[in-house]
Amino acid sequence: MAADARNHVTGEYSTLPSHAPAPGQGPARTAAPAPMALPEAEGPRDAVTRLHAHGCWYPSADPEGTQVAFICDRGGVPQLWSGPVDGEGIRLLDSSPDPVKEVSWSPDGRWIAYTTAPGGGEHSRVLCVRPDGTGRRLLAGADPETSAYLGCWAHGGSAVAVTLAAPATARSQADGLWQSADAAPAHWTARDGRATLLGTTVYAMGPDGTPATRPGGGLSAYLIDPHGLASPVLLATEPDAPTLRVCDLSPDGRLALLRRGPRGRREAVVRRVSDTATTFTLPVADGDPWIGRFSPDSRTLWLRSDAGREYAALFAVALGPDGTADGRTVVAEREDSDLELLTMAHDGRTAVLAWNVRGASELDVVETSPGPGAAATTGPARPVPLPHEVVTRVAAAGAGRLLLALSGSQRRPGVWWAHEGVSLLRTPWSSRDEDAVPPGRPPVRPVLTRLTARDGLALSGWYYRAPGRAPNEPAPCVIHLHGGPEDQERPVFDPLYHELLGRGLDVFAPDVRGSGGHGRTFVDADLGTGRFAALDDVADCAAHAVTAGPADPTRLAVMGRSYGGYLTFASLVWHPDLFRTGVAVCGMSDLLTFFAGTEPWIAESAAHKYGHPERDRELLHALSPMSRVDALRAPLLAVHGEHDTNVPLGESEQFVRAAREHGVPAELLVLRDEGHDFLRADNRRLFRRAAADWMERHLHPS
Repeated sequence: MAADARNHVTGEYSTLPSHAPAPGQGPARTAAPAPMALPEAEGPRDAVTRLHAHGCWYPSADPEGTQVAFICDRGGVPQLWSGPVDGEGIRLLDSSPDPVKEVSWSPDGRWIAYTTAPGGGEHSRVLCVRPDGTGRRLLAGADPETSAYLGCWAHGGSAVAVTLAAPATARSQADGLWQSADAAPAHWTARDGRATLLGTTVYAMGPDGTPATRPGGGLSAYLIDPHGLASPVLLATEPDAPTLRVCDLSPDGRLALLRRGPRGRREAVVRRVSDTATTFTLPVADGDPWIGRFSPDSRTLWLRSDAGREYAALFAVALGPDGTADGRTVVAEREDSDLELLTMAHDGRTAVLAWNVRGASELDVVETSPGPGAAATTGPARPVPLPHEVVTRVAAAGAGRLLLALSGSQRRPGVWWAHEGVSLLRTPWSSRDEDAVPPGRPPVRPVLTRLTARDGLALSGWYYRAPGRAPNEPAPCVIHLHGGPEDQERPVFDPLYHELLGRGLDVFAPDVRGSGGHGRTFVDADLGTGRFAALDDVADCAAHAVTAGPADPTRLAVMGRSYGGYLTFASLVWHPDLFRTGVAVCGMSDLLTFFAGTEPWIAESAAHKYGHPERDRELLHALSPMSRVDALRAPLLAVHGEHDTNVPLGESEQFVRAAREHGVPAELLVLRDEGHDFLRADNRRLFRRAAADWMERHLHPS
């Protein structure tokens, strides 16, 4: 049936190829997967092990907006649930222990597509299930050497877009180094100010111990029929791209909106479905991958972009009959705030805009007015009051109704819904605010704190004061550093912070340079040699915690996860007399060995942020904590997931080993069945308690 593949965008039959092209006709692509039936895995309406204070997030509604599928960890691991928006009768749709990452209900209401991470690692699969829990099947990612990523649905619901990452392939060896046979796209190696360093391949260690290229297998995006009755239709192949996601398909079936490229260099790409020709590209901001949507008449593309701007805004791109751009206009913007989330309502004519305002969210609803022969516009913004600080996702839920995933400093993540003109209402199955923590110790509301780095750059962070201390009483303090580096510290409830505060420890969580939410210049301020200034930022933030906290200068600790774990390792050796101890979680200790072991797409993006493992080898060595481990003085706890292929476990192992060889106390906690993110409730609890025990023991709070 492959020769008579159905075009799932238009519903017509065509002869589009679904597998690799003939020799000489283009780059090899990942073979399209076929749906694979799985045993039924519907669970009971109540989880076997229910968490009293659970989180619910990533909602996706059925076409009528009365039922919603969402992710919930009430069973101890993020799983797929569904139920009524305004009722208690929810059910577990997949009882397997693999954590769920994303959810999308089909426009025709027949299927719910979702991604899982088998074993909690970085490998991902795309599955689908009927809303009643039957018909569960695997769409892509069955091979453990590949990963699959969920894209959008075709507007009729007959197919879902899936991106498949091919496994890395062996290449011929030349001069002792593994070399890529693929040429790098010219625009990915340019140094244009927005990105001063950019790599194109993954790097392995050659026979002589030097870094060498180890290419990945590329990315291919397909439309897949969940029924398995028609062959997949190829939408795009990117042999060198670190990321590729199908964000939308035009209602008339002619165009696809793709998001591709490495961190800091993302692009929106419009392609014709008929011949896969690219008709339009525009740089877009990092952050939420769902960057835009076509208008109902397919003549306007609404896009969240920071092209030529300090902060992301809403763009309207006028499209001609062939998909080329006839012009673009900024139709909604704020002077000092990023447009963080863009969602189009059910009718496709109402935009919901979530703005990042110094870490908190502000929500606007605007009417959009595209029109042939006239410039696209938006009506006046209608603000939507929020009961909590941060919006993490907005989803349309039928005519005039929205679903919002919210987080805040006083609550667990939950889902709220609103009909147009009506206040937001919490869904009955989301945790209540009073259930965020056990009775007797309410969450601490953080205070936004501003400071100036030694080179004059403005920094900020959130200070959490341990309860029960006098206002000016010095307290032991943990400087906690987020990952990314482009992540941002947000005023949301963090069980780790709650655990540390309960031990009498203050927490200061800053945004050092390179963090998101503060403009493009701030994000790019840590590129290349700018990372040395980011290390200075950590010391400046610690000093500010002492003067403004007030933190006890003799009882400071540093802690962070992912890039924050790297900063923890680095801060302990760059500022050996500043911190009494540290906890590094899933951090890089040697940037060269990190490039050698990480996933292909991660290395592709990381080279832009940190440096090229061949051209910038000396810089990466100088930035690596392992190069200065002999300066380490403070005891260290390293924590890592055993299945982490983002930052491999060896990064923590080698630093702990070196610390011990230098006579410094160091321990390593390896969490089983976890990857780069700790997703299982028992492991998260173990991690929090182990980290707090370590801090309490070494900071000796009174």
